[in-house]
Amino acid sequence: MKLLYFAWVKTKTGLSEEEVTPPEDVATVAELLTWLEGRGPEFADALSDREAIRVAVNQSFARPGDPVGPNDEVALFPPVTGG
Repeated sequence: MKLLYFAWVKTKTGLSEEEVTPPEDVATVAELLTWLEGRGPEFADALSDREAIRVAVNQSFARPGDPVGPNDEVALFPPVTGG
């Protein structure tokens, strides 16, 4: 699974992207975020406010219950505002 981090999520994790292999029981967006939080304090800090994180799976917005798989590209970013 390819993970992409943007804006302050990138800053807090110290990564812009990485390849990961989550455990087989990680099957949804919410489960992925929970697993990522357990990877270290920088991830726990970046993902502590789930309301402030948006997720896209294969470039489509995803909800917590949406599935994720080993060949997916998952992007994590704060909400986008415009004006």
